[in-house]
Amino acid sequence: MRRPPLSNDFSWSKSRHEKFSECLRSYYFYYYRSWGGWESDAPRDVRELYVLKKLANRFSWAGSIVHEQIKDVLLDWRAGRTVDPVAVEARARKVMQDDFRHSRGKLYWTQKYRKPFTGLVEHEYGETLPDEAWKQNWETVRAALAWFFTSRWPVIAKGLKPEQWLEVDAGFDFAHFTLNGLKVFAIPDFAFVEADGTPVVVDWKTGKSRDGYDEQVLGYALYVSQRYRFPVEKVRASLVYLNEGKEQDVQVNLGAMESFHQHFETSVAKMRALLKDPATNTPLDASAFPTSESLSPCVRCVFRRPCGREAAVVAQQAAPQQVA
Repeated sequence: MRRPPLSNDFSWSKSRHEKFSECLRSYYFYYYRSWGGWESDAPRDVRELYVLKKLANRFSWAGSIVHEQIKDVLLDWRAGRTVDPVAVEARARKVMQDDFRHSRGKLYWTQKYRKPFTGLVEHEYGETLPDEAWKQNWETVRAALAWFFTSRWPVIAKGLKPEQWLEVDAGFDFAHFTLNGLKVFAIPDFAFVEADGTPVVVDWKTGKSRDGYDEQVLGYALYVSQRYRFPVEKVRASLVYLNEGKEQDVQVNLGAMESFHQHFETSVAKMRALLKDPATNTPLDASAFPTSESLSPCVRCVFRRPCGREAAVVAQQAAPQQVA
């Protein structure tokens, strides 16, 4: 029996909001024009956009490797299995070596690979990087994992009873909730209940702290509150910066929730204003989604070629830097 075709339904997430805010053309390519690019008979330009949207840059790749390894470690501890930190590091290194070879050969255009990784934008656009840059990328992963194993989190995780575990990076198919009738994706890296009954959501970070992360974990708090029926103000949220070795508690109170709701409603309204038919999530024509005025977002954008800005990015990167 043939499955019904997938529907491109409108939803909201922090990453969608960020893409919308940074460049409307990139947003259009990512969420609309690339839709259906996985089909064997997809138009060539749609297929290209679909493959490109799956690419990562080396920094997000490093972060995803760390998240994948910690997820596996937590699931092992949840199942009562012993974990060897040396083996975890070796596994991460092997995965990155295999990923790098796959990406360098641009095999993502013709071969299926492991689901969490397709390829790297640096290889797609032939960016020249010294070996030291790639070595530093591995060092980011190694250092993050090393700090994690010496932090308080292994003791916490291994001390949890089965009923205290809620989730470990459950994925898009599971981790979403409804806000104002709209599906919102929120995937906490780790969620559990403390001995006193307090629910906790944790977000691992490999980069430096920046604005916007608070709103992300507030979304996680709303998700845990709705799915597991906790009062939202009882949820405790924590940002853990693995490479900086520091933690930041995020206030989850009525004021913070009100701010999140306002941010969400404003973001959704702006996105829906660019839809020809909100009921079917049909966008306006491409002309309604102009490119960013600045080239800054283009330097790290996967769509710089179909967008027509590849040459401008190359020229900007080759130009000598002005000294203030």
